[in-house]
Amino acid sequence: MNNQSSLIEVAKIGRLVGLKGELKLYLECDFPEQFKKGKTFTTQKGEVLEVFSYNHARGLISFVGFQEREVAAKLVNSILYTSQENSMKECALKEGEFFWFDLIGASVIDEDLVCLGVVDEIERIGVTDYLVVKTEAALLEKGLAKLFYVPYIERYVISFDKENKRVYVKDGLGILENS
Repeated sequence: MNNQSSLIEVAKIGRLVGLKGELKLYLECDFPEQFKKGKTFTTQKGEVLEVFSYNHARGLISFVGFQEREVAAKLVNSILYTSQENSMKECALKEGEFFWFDLIGASVIDEDLVCLGVVDEIERIGVTDYLVVKTEAALLEKGLAKLFYVPYIERYVISFDKENKRVYVKDGLGILENS
């Protein structure tokens, strides 16, 4: 990530499109509404970029001071970050929704109330989000995998207790044993 732990990755900048400095934007978040004119993001190099325009339908973005193709080319492959505080302030959550960063560090509890580990990160593969779980030490001693993936779908995730940072899962031990 970046040197500030409160920064979260929200997008990756891809190839140039056209002649006016527009770049393909690959979202790493569920809130495209935050990419509006005037909003600023930080890159992995610490550079602050201000959005000049964003076309959600086409997935194209341009930045202030980078409206020429040659200048915008310097931004290809950059990663955009925002702070957790900005995300909480600018992204409206519906009832029962939460941010990915709320899940990081949460204990993963199986239906038998066995702690399987802790959510280390979340990966989106295709259209499905996966909890990347660092296995509990006691289970590591039994020779189980150090990391395993739990699909964040109704079949496996029963609930998330945000206040106590616990994710309750079904068949989680089976997933771990087969990892």
